Amino acid sequence: MTNTLASRFRGFYPVVIDVETAGFNKTTDALLEIAAVTLKMDDDGNLVKDETIHFHVEPFEGANIEKAAIEFNGIDPFNPLRGAVDEATMIKELCKMVRKGQKAAGCNRSVVVAHNAAFDHGFLMSAVERVNYKRVPFHPFVTFDTTSFAALTLGHTVLAEACKRAGLGFDNASAHSALYDTEKTADLFCMMVNRYKALGGWPMVQEAE
Repeated sequence: MTNTLASRFRGFYPVVIDVETAGFNKTTDALLEIAAVTLKMDDDGNLVKDETIHFHVEPFEGANIEKAAIEFNGIDPFNPLRGAVDEATMIKELCKMVRKGQKAAGCNRSVVVAHNAAFDHGFLMSAVERVNYKRVPFHPFVTFDTTSFAALTLGHTVLAEACKRAGLGFDNASAHSALYDTEKTADLFCMMVNRYKALGGWPMVQEAE
């Protein structure tokens, strides 16, 4: 089997994403921050981080903002110093970067990688729907959830504890920043994939001739 990113995940291009929001409802609550890290394979066939993109996002018109949520993540949605952009700009720039990386890797679709992936994927796709963006590279429902992977390989589901058990460290003071959490999730995902490979996992079979 060819040792490339295009052959590793059935042609899927993994993109690690984390969002910070003003609540738990993807359709009514504001998306306030998002970061994404694309991945690539190095010369040894190991998965490593590639490019990073990060946005503070303006609440969409009519968005609900739960007080408890913004107290938890420490975000002031209306602070002009955040340098927030509207959802349409964020989606356009994010998808542009992802499509470019997907094409360069020879992959045919991108897939969201996240910790508790249904949450992040849901908020991302809801924003896509709100701005009626058509050139979406992401699969509409497939995700790679590092919560499940960490439970299997490290015996824990919390991101901070999983990172610590993996020897990656975790700064709790920096948590609940989309950028920091995305970088740590990417580190964790790469570590788990590469560790599986080192233990004799993929590639396990040769392509059929």
